[in-house]
Amino acid sequence: MEDFQDANELDWIESVKSEGDVPLLEPDYCPNGWATPPGDKFMVRGPEYFTTKVKIPAGDYLLKPLGFDWIKGHSKICDVLNNRNSRVAKAVADAVAAGENPFVWAFNLQVPSKENYSAIAYFVNVDPIEEGSLMDQFLKGDDAFRNARLKLIANIVNGPWLVRTAVGEQAICILGRAVACKYCIGENFIEVDVDIGASMVANAIVHLAFGYVTSLTVDLAFLIESQTETELPERILGAVRFSELDPASAGMYEPPSDESDENMQASLGSRLWKSIGQGFSNLLHAGPQDGDALAEVNANGCAQENGSEDMLK
Repeated sequence: MEDFQDANELDWIESVKSEGDVPLLEPDYCPNGWATPPGDKFMVRGPEYFTTKVKIPAGDYLLKPLGFDWIKGHSKICDVLNNRNSRVAKAVADAVAAGENPFVWAFNLQVPSKENYSAIAYFVNVDPIEEGSLMDQFLKGDDAFRNARLKLIANIVNGPWLVRTAVGEQAICILGRAVACKYCIGENFIEVDVDIGASMVANAIVHLAFGYVTSLTVDLAFLIESQTETELPERILGAVRFSELDPASAGMYEPPSDESDENMQASLGSRLWKSIGQGFSNLLHAGPQDGDALAEVNANGCAQENGSEDMLK
């Protein structure tokens, strides 16, 4: 019975990993794709770091890789796991309905551009989170705690010299101190929306990198920083590699239905006021002798307005 449940669990995770606009490929060669890089590619604080300052290879990740999205939208993309149209949100809902209890971590890097691109890495914890662990503290803490602890390690695996020089061999930053982060937490997920454009420095670096995105291979690791000896050694939550992403391959994000309804209502309202304005404009330009024409304009104006009102109902 346990093996059967493990197989079902693996099935839905593998299904999510294989979906999306960017394919899952092997780490050694993943053009216009994504992969999971080896944990030893990242250096983290070792068990005696506060005494020796020695870092060690990270090793195994705490979370399983779940998926990667490379998407764009008409506005900045956020709260993806609260969106019932999101493929990952649907998969989590189905897993919960099937009696499973996954917990998903999503890191949404909002790329500063007029096309509103987002690169979203998803990871999943299928076992209960240990009480009192850093993961538990992170989920139960406030935004100040999260901003002080959430760390990003970025490696440029392949790319032009200009980008590698700007980023460095291994860039490390506390995300909440470097850029603006919004935390959205649900019963079965946490999503971190990272507004890279909120930082002038990060904005400049990402703009530079985005110009070479089709020739870049980047590793990103997410972890909760250890700040006391009892929290050492550091463990990485999860990591993703994406390579030579093509902006043209980004899927179009489907906003929540209620957002679409609001946009429709706004459009209808705009059409209503436009029709009223046209009616008044025609009325003002009608000559005093044109009584029949004036009556026709009034009738047409009322017909347009009533038609819009009918659409609003």
